[in-house]
Amino acid sequence: MPNRSISPSKPNRLVVALAYDRLCTFEFGVAVEVFGLPRPEMGEDWYRFAVAAVDEGEMRAMGGMRFVTDGGLDLIEQAGTIIVPGWRGIDEPVPEALCVALRRAHDSGARLLSLCSGVFVLAAAGLLDGRQATTHWRYTDALKARFSDIQVLPDVLYVDGGNVLTAAGSAAGIDLCLHLIRRDFGTKAANSVARRLVVVPHRDGGQAQFIDKAVPETHEKARLGPLLDAMQAKLTDDYTVARLASMAGMSNRTFLRRFEAATGTTPAKWLLLQRLSKAKDLLETSSLGIEAIAETSGLGSAANLRHHFRQQFSTTPAAYRERFGGRAA
Repeated sequence: MPNRSISPSKPNRLVVALAYDRLCTFEFGVAVEVFGLPRPEMGEDWYRFAVAAVDEGEMRAMGGMRFVTDGGLDLIEQAGTIIVPGWRGIDEPVPEALCVALRRAHDSGARLLSLCSGVFVLAAAGLLDGRQATTHWRYTDALKARFSDIQVLPDVLYVDGGNVLTAAGSAAGIDLCLHLIRRDFGTKAANSVARRLVVVPHRDGGQAQFIDKAVPETHEKARLGPLLDAMQAKLTDDYTVARLASMAGMSNRTFLRRFEAATGTTPAKWLLLQRLSKAKDLLETSSLGIEAIAETSGLGSAANLRHHFRQQFSTTPAAYRERFGGRAA
C-alpha cells in the first residue's frame, strides 16, 4: 500500500487530475487553474499538481486539440487528492484498470473529486455505493437509473462526503474546488484564490454535510439583494421575520416564500451562516478573543459561537484559529 503522507503531521498535497481521450476541457481546466498554478503567497505547504493519463499515446480533447501527458495511472498511487473531470460520455464504459486504481487509492486514504459527469467514473468503480452524490442536472436521472445504490441530489452545487466529493455541472466544479481549499487552508486562502479567478468565493447552502444548494438567479433574488446586503453589513442587529418583511415591503408569508426561493434556505439559517462566516474570517485574521468575535459577528456569546461552530464545522473556534490563523491573503 503506497504511503500518501509526506510526514506523520503533514498531509499529502499532491493533486492528480485525470486526462483521457475526448477530455472535457472546461472541468480539466478548472482543476489546473485552481490547483496547478503556482501560488507562492500561499507558502510551501500549498498543493502540488500532476496529470495522469488514462489512455496511452496521443489523446484528443474537446475543441479539436490533441495532447500527451508525462504520467500514467501510476501517478494515482502517489496522490493525496484525485480529480476526475467530466467523463467522455455517460454511456462510455470506464476502463477496469482505472476503476481498480481508484479503488486502491480510496482504500489507502486518497480523496476523490468528480466534476460534472466524472461522477459516472466514481460510480462505476463502486465508490459511491450508499453515498449521496450529485452531477449536472442533465445527467441526474441517468445516474439514478443506472446506480440505484447512490442517493442522487439533483438540486445542489456539490456534495462533500469526506473523502469522496462530487460536483454538479461546469462552474459548480469551481465551487467544489474552492470548498476543498477552505477545508485544507481556511476561508482566507479560498477567498484569495477566488479573487484570482474573479468568482464569488462561496455560495452558501447550510446543509450539515456541506451540501450547498444552487442559488437561482431569480427576480426574488434581485429584489432581495439590497436587503441581504443590509443584513450582512449589520450582522449584530436583531432580525425578526416581521422586521425583515417590513424592510422588504412584503407580508410575512410572501417574504418567507420569496426569501427561500432566492437563497435556498430560511432567513434564520442564512443569517447564521453569514455570522459564522464572519466569525471564521475574524478567527483567521484578527487577534480578538472568542467572546469579542462572538459579539462582533452577531452570535452574541462565546458559548453560542462554540455551539454553532462545532455543529456546522465539527471543530471548535480555538482549533480552527490554531489551524488557519495567519494564512496568506
